[in-house]
Amino acid sequence: MSGHRPSRTRLRADGRRFLARHRGALACLTGWSLAESAQTFLGGYCVAQSLDRGFLAGHAGTGLIWLGVAALAILAGGPVTRGVFTQLAALVEPFRDGLVRRAVAQALHAATCPTDPGPGPSAPGTAVSRLTQQTEIARDSFAGLVLTARSFVFTAVGAFGGMFALAPELLLVTLPPLALGLGVFLGVLGPMARAQRRALDAEEAYADRVRAAAAGLRDVAACGIADEVGAAADASADTAARAARVLARWAAVRTVALGVAGQLPPLLLLLATPWLLDRGVGAGALTGALTYLVQSLLPALHTLMTALGAAGTRLLVVLDRFARPPDPPPPARSTPPAAGPAPAAELRHVTLAYGPGARPVLDDLSLTLAPGEHLAVVGPSGIGKSTLANVLAGLLTPDEGVVRIAGRSGCGPALRTLVPQEAYVFTATLRENLTHLRPEATPAEVAAAVDALGLGPLAARLGGLDAEVDPAHLSQGERQLVTLARAHLSPAPLLLLDEATCHLDPEAEERAERTLAARPGALVVVAHRTASALRADRILVLDGTRADCGTHDELLERSALYRDLMGRQPWTPVSHPAGRTRDADRVDPVARAGLADGRREVVPYRSPGQVQVERDLGDARALRGEREHAQFPRGEGNLRGAQEPDGE
Repeated sequence: MSGHRPSRTRLRADGRRFLARHRGALACLTGWSLAESAQTFLGGYCVAQSLDRGFLAGHAGTGLIWLGVAALAILAGGPVTRGVFTQLAALVEPFRDGLVRRAVAQALHAATCPTDPGPGPSAPGTAVSRLTQQTEIARDSFAGLVLTARSFVFTAVGAFGGMFALAPELLLVTLPPLALGLGVFLGVLGPMARAQRRALDAEEAYADRVRAAAAGLRDVAACGIADEVGAAADASADTAARAARVLARWAAVRTVALGVAGQLPPLLLLLATPWLLDRGVGAGALTGALTYLVQSLLPALHTLMTALGAAGTRLLVVLDRFARPPDPPPPARSTPPAAGPAPAAELRHVTLAYGPGARPVLDDLSLTLAPGEHLAVVGPSGIGKSTLANVLAGLLTPDEGVVRIAGRSGCGPALRTLVPQEAYVFTATLRENLTHLRPEATPAEVAAAVDALGLGPLAARLGGLDAEVDPAHLSQGERQLVTLARAHLSPAPLLLLDEATCHLDPEAEERAERTLAARPGALVVVAHRTASALRADRILVLDGTRADCGTHDELLERSALYRDLMGRQPWTPVSHPAGRTRDADRVDPVARAGLADGRREVVPYRSPGQVQVERDLGDARALRGEREHAQFPRGEGNLRGAQEPDGE
């Protein structure tokens, strides 16, 4: 189990930091628990005094008074219990929130780094399981452990304190079997936790194998390997069964420990009654000790052992999965050192298709982007522009080829920033939204970004950079400006804009693109307007069969598709069907230039009935209108562009 030592060390460190941050809740919980301890003390002590000083001494009134005090202590338990649960919530809910944040961070790490699996398994189902089931298991287990451990400790303090006050000899009879049973139980916790972990790992491995076999049943039948697949599944099931049997044996040891701690103390108390009476211990004290054992101490001990044996091991296993460090990425193949700075982005023979047998969206694409270069990506809708952006962003892993960012084949959010079409603004201050990708940004840098992107009027309307932002009260254009300013502050050497300015008018879009191109690092823009492409240093034209990259003048000379997109030649709507429009993988054929129906062009990879608006670069007639600025009014509406984005 040496492989889990670093994660256990990290787990203990995280636990100490968590408790240190919630010292106030711990102090309040301790105060309410002390009140519960006093209630336990009075329960047995009052019963003993009601007998020794009251009923057995012939003073019935005194006995009733002591019983009345015990009843009041019981009635006071209601407010005490309420206070305990209130402070318990102050500990448990932040604990769950922290696990949710960690689960989201791990899922984002796995999504942005498909070659680096990160903490634990990187399958999509694992992220959902951690975010929902495993966080709830940890939350409930943590709450149960805190509640039961606190209850046992303070109940034991009250019970043992009451026995000592009644007669110290009572401790000599009851304490040793309790300590023995508890010691045996604590001794098996470690092996039980390891057995629980192995059982959980075996169950997950069996479930993954069965899921993979079910997904590939047709391939299994076609290749004639049903026997081999079945044998592998049987072996995995046997491993899971063996792990479950080992766990059951340790559970049996736990049951024995529970019997020693829970059954021996009252039995020994009864056997030692003559000896205790000879030493002057009264009948009331004996009854009080039995009350402590039966009503308070033994139920608390039973609950503690049950919780530690079940919830405790589950909590350790789940937290271990959250605390595992990311696995190191596979070592990159050695390459000779390149002269000069590394390219901002490099694609070598990249091929990607959505599903087996589907037509590639990117086919043997090679591209090198120099540091500080501004590249525009153009082409008809559905041709693969957003797919290329997602490959550069690390959100999609190509079927073939190599993707390097800043000379590195690894990935991470520090290497690139993707701004999609749907702008994400969260409920927080405007400053927190802007510095989300770079929390250490100085006020001067934030102010410069606000001024460069034209966010001053929005900031003034909201009440300043430290005013709370309600995303529902922002227009789509305003949300895009906020995300563009956030990207401007990002330290990533590669910035990707995937239709990120579609809700801005041409003037606001030009200002944003020129500002982002001037920042350190390279800029890739999925262009949907003619002017956006003309502002780039180079333009990449995607046409479904090959890609062509060059300057505006070079492409006008050698690319018929680019001339068509720019509206430099007569345009005739022609349909170029590419085979079946529906296949088993639900991937429609790639649209080509001129694939149109009147003035409404088909958009693949969307739900039926969606169409592209005519201002996209895939419709040359609209582009001619755009170049004449006939469809984009100037003025006050620059934050709420007049068109809907086409998307990919």
